[in-house]
Amino acid sequence: MRTVLMVAEKPSLAQSIAKILSRGNMSSRKGLNGTCSVHEYTGTFAGQPVRFKMTSVCGHVMTLDFLGKYNKWDKVDPAELFSQAPTEKKEANPKLNMVKFLQVEGKGCDYIVLWLDCDKEGENICFEVLDAVLPIMNPTHGGEKTVFRARFSSITDTDICAAMARLGEPDHNEALSVDARQELDLRIGCAFTRFQTKYFQGKYGNLDSSLISFGPCQTPTLGFCVERHDKIQSFKPETYWVLQAKVNADKDRSLLLDWDRVRVFDREIAQMFLNMTKLEKEAQVEATSRKEKAKQRPLALNTVEMLRVASSSLGMGPQHAMQTAERLYTQGYISYPRTETTHYPENFDLKGPLRQQANHPYWADTVKRLLTEGINRPRKGHDAGDHPPITPMRSATEAELGSEAWRLYEYITRHFIATVSYDCKYLQSTISFRIGPEHFTCTGKTVISPGFTEIMPWQSVPLEESLPTCQRGDTFAVSEIKMLEKQTNPPDYLTEAELITLMEKHGIGTDASIPVHINNICQRNYVTVESGRRLKPTNLGIVLVHGYYKIGMDELMEVSFSPLAATGKPLSRCGKCHRFMKYIQAKPSRLHCSHCDETYTLPQNGTIKLYKELRCPLDDFELVLWSSGSRGKSYPLCPYCANHPPFRDMKKGMGCNECTHPTCQHSLSMLGIGQCVECESGVLVLDPTSGPKWKVACNKCNVVAHCFENAYRVRVSVDTCSTCEAALLAVDFNKAKSPLPGDETQHTGCVFCDPIFQELVELKHAASCHPMHRGGPGRRQGRGRARGRRPTVKPSARRPKDKMSALAAYFV
Repeated sequence: MRTVLMVAEKPSLAQSIAKILSRGNMSSRKGLNGTCSVHEYTGTFAGQPVRFKMTSVCGHVMTLDFLGKYNKWDKVDPAELFSQAPTEKKEANPKLNMVKFLQVEGKGCDYIVLWLDCDKEGENICFEVLDAVLPIMNPTHGGEKTVFRARFSSITDTDICAAMARLGEPDHNEALSVDARQELDLRIGCAFTRFQTKYFQGKYGNLDSSLISFGPCQTPTLGFCVERHDKIQSFKPETYWVLQAKVNADKDRSLLLDWDRVRVFDREIAQMFLNMTKLEKEAQVEATSRKEKAKQRPLALNTVEMLRVASSSLGMGPQHAMQTAERLYTQGYISYPRTETTHYPENFDLKGPLRQQANHPYWADTVKRLLTEGINRPRKGHDAGDHPPITPMRSATEAELGSEAWRLYEYITRHFIATVSYDCKYLQSTISFRIGPEHFTCTGKTVISPGFTEIMPWQSVPLEESLPTCQRGDTFAVSEIKMLEKQTNPPDYLTEAELITLMEKHGIGTDASIPVHINNICQRNYVTVESGRRLKPTNLGIVLVHGYYKIGMDELMEVSFSPLAATGKPLSRCGKCHRFMKYIQAKPSRLHCSHCDETYTLPQNGTIKLYKELRCPLDDFELVLWSSGSRGKSYPLCPYCANHPPFRDMKKGMGCNECTHPTCQHSLSMLGIGQCVECESGVLVLDPTSGPKWKVACNKCNVVAHCFENAYRVRVSVDTCSTCEAALLAVDFNKAKSPLPGDETQHTGCVFCDPIFQELVELKHAASCHPMHRGGPGRRQGRGRARGRRPTVKPSARRPKDKMSALAAYFV
């Protein structure tokens, strides 16, 4: 009778598989290493009677290491470890005598079936087992296939029997990829670990430098924690103000209204809004809406999401959660816990695992209702091609599993039931109010159908008071309006859950190794786990990462390149130290303050020069002027504002022609004329530096209007056009060069509608769509997208007469 050797990854897994395949009719004995058992039974294989021997390894059989002499730290330069040092495979745990054990059990066997975990590490262990066993197995007959690979995702009768019925082959390429990763980790990790450990040894009395480790995944993991620490340390709180209003819904109830502007960072502006609203006695309803909305059920569960929830909600570290999940898997309670997939295949039996939960005391009613009324097909997630999502395979209780394992099992089961449940549906009611010129909103939610939140109550839509029934035009008595002063808050230290998300996003580690890397930086005293499982870097962790940022880089680059402080020429003054900043013309062009060690990016593809030594009223930086040439656009900009936008509606890189400061003489508020004739979002802005060949340019697109040549002064008027609401332009000419009728030298009018100005404006770079540029003799019709549309100026583009009216013009 021929013999089939079967090898699993863990002793408990071998016992479970053998028990299923033998239907419990097996004998068991301890192997020679005292750790791995051997389970024997008879059956059929390849159409013939055989004797099965099921045993296991304990993880990796072999490990990669350097040859003996290269393991002596004092005698080998760490740099040699990168390329010159040869490596060899050694037994991972010599005390287990795993190679000898496998050879004893494999001797005389005819076939081998590999039941290792179905991931890359499992494939690698397959070939470690084969290297030990194949040389002592019986020789093959006529090229007969003797090596088989079982692929499975859970320890259930159905899955194990199906895997035995469709045996395949181990994947050599996946095994080689693990070999390559092991060698990279060994060479890089050992070289840097030895270098920095030897470097710090004996230098500092209060530093434990017995081992200061480095790892290709461990170190970036630490880097995320230190990066968050640096943001916390450099954070500067900003004060802001909000308006809070209350209205009486009825005699016993009031509604708290949210300000549509959310917040402002200028106390004077906030006070102005308070003054405009605090005398109002009523809030008028502007609009009401009632919309049915849905909160989606979760995607099927993969490893990363399980680890995130275990840390954030169950208080379990990733390493502990992974070990607990593996134990639940080997005991047959859940499917394989290492998977990147969040999508169930079409042929997956969803009702089978659900029926297992039909009599559970905690969720039997929900499960029975789903089985009776019909399950909802899970959302389509990501199919990584590995294992199905993590699924409960049989019912369990807390008494059966113990407290820790039960909490994880309970979450996995609730998550699975939620994926086949229906979305949560609720009604969202919104009432928009106007109090004076300001707008406020109140929102309420009412649950229509709880859906999946019945089984995941922590995901429920928060209970809110229902809003009163009302309609547009109704009024409510204002009971209170007040201004609250608040401050922006720094970010908190990263939680383990947030760190796992960052690692997944940036490809640091795998679903299986992420817990190991996080555990390593904790064990090496690079971070400490604080309340809420937040990771706070230690002084050692912070210094190491900061050192990596600087390591040799400056010296390396300065061999060929000059530092910023020694480059460029002085141009404009810094608003912080009031010293000259240097203009670096090489792309990307920028300004650098060597005293503050700050760099400010500038608009590209143009020329930069000082703008009349004028300063920004917000930060005292000297303005610079960017220009694309004499026939193109030009505008001033503040280097600091362009890199740190001062207003919420501004983006990085914007110049003064897009700045919404209400009183600055260089801003859109003072120089804006009206809506662009070509694009929908732009505003035409006067270029005050362009005289005597004056220009008006769009602050969004490439429309440029050349106008009023030889005028010695052009100003944007406070008044607006009665036809199109654009700001009027006041133009002064020299008498000798005036093109105005009747030898006039001054005229104020609309650049769009005034017939006197029509002949003095020439549009370039883009087709026009304003009536003044269409239809007349000798004029080509424009190609604009909205012909006949009258441009309207934004209120912020009109110049107010004093500061308070300027603020009102900007915000109202």
